Amino acid sequence: MRYVIAFFFPWLSLMLQGKILSGIICLLLQLTIIGWIPAFLWAVTSLNRMYADRRTNKIIKEMKSKHV
Repeated sequence: MRYVIAFFFPWLSLMLQGKILSGIICLLLQLTIIGWIPAFLWAVTSLNRMYADRRTNKIIKEMKSKHV
């Protein structure tokens, strides 16, 4: 679902991640037709990074709980 939001509303995707300033800059970029493609790529890259960070934090948490 977040990828659909990132496709149609890249600025909203960034704001839902808590990146308010990035969302505003992305909205300004999206207002131009040419800037919509980089805005979309920015939002998707940000989503991928968020999911990767979640996986990494989960793995670290599991390693710490098994080590102690």
